[in-house]
Amino acid sequence: MEAVRYYIEKIKQYSHLNAWLTVYYDEALQRAAMLDDALNTSQPLLPLFGVVVGLKDVISYKGHRLTASSKILANFETIYNATATQRLLNAGAIIIGRQNCDEFAMGSSNENSAFGPVKNAADPQRVPGGSSGGSAVAVQGGMCMISLGSDTGGSVRQPADFCGIVGLKPSYGRISRYGLIAYASSFDQIGIFANNVNDVATVLEVIAGPDEFDSTAAQQQMPSLLKAPEKTNPYRVAYFPEALNHPSLDPEIGVAIKAFLEKLTNAGHTVQPVDFDLIDYIVPAYYILTTAEASSNLSRYDGVKFGYNQNDDAASLTEFYKCNRSGGFGDEVKRRILLGTFVLSSGYYDAYFAKAQKVRQLLTNFTKKIFEEFDIIVLPTAPTTAYKIGEKSEDPIAMYLGDIYTVFANLVGIPAISLPVFTHSNKMPFGLQAMTAQFNEVHLHGFSKIVMALKESR
Repeated sequence: MEAVRYYIEKIKQYSHLNAWLTVYYDEALQRAAMLDDALNTSQPLLPLFGVVVGLKDVISYKGHRLTASSKILANFETIYNATATQRLLNAGAIIIGRQNCDEFAMGSSNENSAFGPVKNAADPQRVPGGSSGGSAVAVQGGMCMISLGSDTGGSVRQPADFCGIVGLKPSYGRISRYGLIAYASSFDQIGIFANNVNDVATVLEVIAGPDEFDSTAAQQQMPSLLKAPEKTNPYRVAYFPEALNHPSLDPEIGVAIKAFLEKLTNAGHTVQPVDFDLIDYIVPAYYILTTAEASSNLSRYDGVKFGYNQNDDAASLTEFYKCNRSGGFGDEVKRRILLGTFVLSSGYYDAYFAKAQKVRQLLTNFTKKIFEEFDIIVLPTAPTTAYKIGEKSEDPIAMYLGDIYTVFANLVGIPAISLPVFTHSNKMPFGLQAMTAQFNEVHLHGFSKIVMALKESR
């Protein structure tokens, strides 16, 4: 119970960062008391006994509000647990609250929430990254031990990068999406924030695995990451010169990552360049495909079944829908719905959506070939460190281009992790991103431990 009280005080101390939408003070203390009582029994401790967890406001927790940080769902209360939530509870975790995010997980800065922007704990004048910014800041500021976020195109890894913590997006299908509010269903994946790679691995082992409620959940059981034997051979590491020399990349980030690759070489690992001539196609392909899926997924929010309803006197059903959706959705969500509807419309489907699907298949084939020769792909996580609040809000294209290094993993469904390795001359953290073949989180975890050990050896 003392641990819960500690985190409650931390949450109050950092309330100005706006990381939390609701904190379950009494409920968390009651659960902690129940777990304390269990210490007096002979039963073995559960794997996440007493671990204090926060949930991004897109993950269902039965009997609690779930809004996707949107006005259109402001009063919605969920009636079931997400599979990930239920597995946390079954493992002895304490869920302490609901965390702020970009509306419907659409954003890279956490400035798009209907409940105000989240601020970076390292510098409250800067963004924490998005869309899972509140979840990242909660771990960064010591307000909980673990957070669950969602990652559709980097929404766990980029905030982890901006906040100097560990952020994992597992393989698509590794964690059930049942109970996760959908943005783009073929991209979405629940991810994990923590302060170290072993904590991420522990939580992944608990919440991953098959699920009868999600047909896209992988059928293979999650192997133990913490008990897996260490790889005896050096890792074979690939990097893309086009990524490290891209004009969008902060030169200091590029220099730091190149120096770290040399350090990996000196440690005995094989590090080689691989040409990647599709790099400038990945962001357009990603935004065409995800907005198309979003326009379909978000069509259900109309004020009839649930959601924002401010126009009972509308002259027609069309007018009723227009009023509710215009008033309930924020600008970024409306922008993506419109873009998705456009690329799916007659006359433009073949020109945009079909071509983007072809790019996705080319990327998938390319990735499979890489992993025939290499164990790991290394990339930057983001092209810059955390920028000032408001700096990019008037230029959505510049914001979208900031996803250049993260959307690749979502397009091809592979696991990826952002590791807090570096500090910029502007005093802000930035990370190294590592990826492995689909469902090879064992190698990803092993390599992550090597990276963090090399960081400490500096």
